[in-house]
Amino acid sequence: MQEKHDIGNLFNRIADTYDTLNHLLSFNMDRYWRKKAVKRLQPCNTLLDVATGTADLSIEILRQNKARHIIGTDISHAMMQKGIQKINRRKYADRISLLYADASQLSFEDGSFDAVTCAYGVRNFSDCQKGLKEMYRVLKDGGQLLILEFSYPDNACIRKLYNCYFTRILPYIGRKISKDKTAYSYFCQSVKEFIWGQDMTQTLEHIGFKSAKYHPLTFGITTIYTATK
Repeated sequence: MQEKHDIGNLFNRIADTYDTLNHLLSFNMDRYWRKKAVKRLQPCNTLLDVATGTADLSIEILRQNKARHIIGTDISHAMMQKGIQKINRRKYADRISLLYADASQLSFEDGSFDAVTCAYGVRNFSDCQKGLKEMYRVLKDGGQLLILEFSYPDNACIRKLYNCYFTRILPYIGRKISKDKTAYSYFCQSVKEFIWGQDMTQTLEHIGFKSAKYHPLTFGITTIYTATK
């Protein structure tokens, strides 16, 4: 997908309206999904949040006291700037640090983190395999992996309704509010083309992760993936 090669600029363009549209287009379910995902984490010391965006997952992790210190990485400066503003408002600056980094070339030593997370970012990696391998590399032996990503419902009726909303209504609203002609069409297409469920857990285990499991939420609209190194 061509847009993946310029994903940082794509997110820079929509950073100002990203959070608003996330809540609006998901009917605020995105907050619920993040809370459910974070509950599956065991408390740890150091955590890396890849493709952190505006830092919503990192903030939720601290809110639930699941990590002492978090480093969030992203390739969109504008998204991270929004995240820094939220972190400062909540007085979390001493516990969350945001750094510019490509998921396929993380600048951390092997085994640096007790846990690695990523919410709605894996499908945007320019090279999914490289990104997942880097997440594996920087994770300590026995460390936790947590991924939250969009998926497709198994139920045929729900899938039909979801597909209609996802391919027609959502891109239209996204264009109107963000004033960006292509971003939300790209998001919908990226979900359609990405793997989910058992295909994703098999991919994780092929890379080397152990005990990979998937946990669908809200009829399978989104899925939590967990694994260990």
